[in-house]
Amino acid sequence: MKVVILCGGKGTRMRDVTEDLPKPLALIGGKPILWHIMKIYRHYGFNDFVFLLGYKGEKIKEYFLGYPWKSYNFIFDMDSPEGRLQMLQKPENWKITFIDTGIETNTGARIKRAQKYIGDEPFMLTYGDGLADIDLHALLDFHKVKGKIGTVTGINKKSQYGTLIVEKDIAQSFKEKQQTEGIINGGFFVFNKELFNYLTEEENCILEQEPMQKLVFDQQLAVYAHHGLWIAMDTYKDLKEANEILYQGKNSWEVWKDEQ
Repeated sequence: MKVVILCGGKGTRMRDVTEDLPKPLALIGGKPILWHIMKIYRHYGFNDFVFLLGYKGEKIKEYFLGYPWKSYNFIFDMDSPEGRLQMLQKPENWKITFIDTGIETNTGARIKRAQKYIGDEPFMLTYGDGLADIDLHALLDFHKVKGKIGTVTGINKKSQYGTLIVEKDIAQSFKEKQQTEGIINGGFFVFNKELFNYLTEEENCILEQEPMQKLVFDQQLAVYAHHGLWIAMDTYKDLKEANEILYQGKNSWEVWKDEQ
């Protein structure tokens, strides 16, 4: 199953960092947010990624192209005719498809523009700036049981970005810009191919607006409740908080730490 990650936003609310880097490369404990996200998915057996790039997307390409030799020990044999680099450790078995989807493109259009690379099978989707100690196997099982086009992870939190009204695990409405306590969109989606019917390639197609509202209207959006740790790096303050959580040893999103 492919994991699609939205990596193209400008991160304007984190300008101290995003002046030189795309937000997914902002560091938590010396590693990019994006690296932490990928490690979560890999822990649950999902290692086929599609990056939807935009703002400073070349920086993300550069990071991962240089990742093996920067992260692991190797032999550099200048006299070898077959290949000079011999890795002394097994690198991450990640497969990554890098898709440039436009600098100004919004979330829905980014996904639609990558349709042929995502394919017709169900896929996971998340943002390149959010972490959670979420059980992805439980999320996928929930999606299959509910049988809807999409499943969004619901987080109970105060937010100015919009809340979901949920009945029996199915979204009944999505209200934007409500400064209120309620269930918010926490990312970590699962979608079937029918999602593409709700999207267009036009730059102003925003997944979280008309497409999600239509899914709700059609009773096709399930909501998986997550009650554990969840943090989204919207601002520099959020990034500092995530680093503080890590340094305090409360970084429960690092589910891979128990791997042998």
